Amino acid sequence: MLGTVIKSTGSWYIVKTDDGQLLNCRIRGKFRMHDIKSTNPIVVGDKVKLSQEEESFMIDELFDRKNIIVRKSVNLSKQIHILASNVDQAILMVSMKSPQTSTGFIDRFLVSAQAYGVEVIIFFNKIDLYEETTLAQLEERRFVYEKIGYKCLSKSTLNDDLSEVKEIMKGKVNMISGHSGVGKSTLLNMLQPNLNIQTQEVSEQHQQGQHTTTFSEMHDLDFGASIIDTPGVRGFGLIEMDKYELGDYFTEFFKLKSKCKFNNCLHVNEPNCAVKLSLEKGEVAAFRYKNYISMLEQDDESFRVNHYEK
Repeated sequence: MLGTVIKSTGSWYIVKTDDGQLLNCRIRGKFRMHDIKSTNPIVVGDKVKLSQEEESFMIDELFDRKNIIVRKSVNLSKQIHILASNVDQAILMVSMKSPQTSTGFIDRFLVSAQAYGVEVIIFFNKIDLYEETTLAQLEERRFVYEKIGYKCLSKSTLNDDLSEVKEIMKGKVNMISGHSGVGKSTLLNMLQPNLNIQTQEVSEQHQQGQHTTTFSEMHDLDFGASIIDTPGVRGFGLIEMDKYELGDYFTEFFKLKSKCKFNNCLHVNEPNCAVKLSLEKGEVAAFRYKNYISMLEQDDESFRVNHYEK
């Protein structure tokens, strides 16, 4: 039998077979030990092959993945944690406060997605809560990301018409991610109320969301889309990558790369660097360059659990 993993609890997996059955499955012990560096060898979105043993169903084979969204595990920093696989696009929900999403978090997510070929839509949520100063900051931030090619939305999931969101999602496998408390579960409930996904208020003391989604799960929506809901993440550690490739995952840097004096320019101290020249002219956003340098140095900010931009 062939199917798609639609929920993972770490030990049990729910697989939707190609003929529509929902089966509780386990993975074989030898499969679990097969040179897998990830904390989770099977993830939501995976295409798998099953077999039946008496009353039990086993995952025997994992088929090649089209792509993945991956971050470094915060608690097990030498391992990676795959959030989802085989997605058509990722929706990164962010908020300017309650909780605040740092540009560092956004850019780390974008770099990881770019490295694995996943298109990202940035969804600025909770615009009904912001005063004029914060709204102006949001528009400046949105302008930067749209200028370099990212599709952005600015909405209140509670108050605004979501027909544009449905149209963007239709016919695709979407993954939704972001900090706890940014409104992922609320968005899903508004898109399809009968899902009844639990939501919680943001902690007033820490201005952080409380985890309501414990395990990743894929939902089929009535308007012809699928969405993978992932647990909220507070930190997004980058997996190890060649420092000379990092700049290629900043799309505006990559476009300027051919104009740099050196082919392997790191855009730090090299002479005649097109990226630094554009930075001086204000054509490259200062916060994007600052985040790039932070990633390049791979300092503790990459793995800090509670890193929010002031």
